Amino acid sequence: MRTSILLGAMVVGSTVLVAPAGAADHTKDTTDAIKKALADDKAVLLDVREKSEWDDGHLKDAKLLPLSTLKGGAKAEDVAKIAPKNKVVYLHCGSGVRCLKAADELKKLGYDARPLKPGYADLLKAGFAPAGK
Repeated sequence: MRTSILLGAMVVGSTVLVAPAGAADHTKDTTDAIKKALADDKAVLLDVREKSEWDDGHLKDAKLLPLSTLKGGAKAEDVAKIAPKNKVVYLHCGSGVRCLKAADELKKLGYDARPLKPGYADLLKAGFAPAGK
């Protein structure tokens, strides 16, 4: 019986660690590579925080597309106006969590969505320029 309890605990524990199939993971692209792709117009940077957070400060090169809008059933054609499908889409948020969920939504629409682990403040520290007020 002890063996079956341990085996059951191992099975339960392992299922917790398994991510859903196709779930986004943070990109391994370096900040320098991301900056270059943005400068070369090969990528777009989406801020998936809410509008109030955006209004408190955002990155110069970012476009706003809140996670709530994506999860609320944003139309593919409306998303395409903000993020062209022929470009890599880098996503950021406050701490690197919401951008994972947003990337999953964009991947469903056929985007090459790459969520960033650094949040807004960390990206500023990494040299991304803030937008002027």
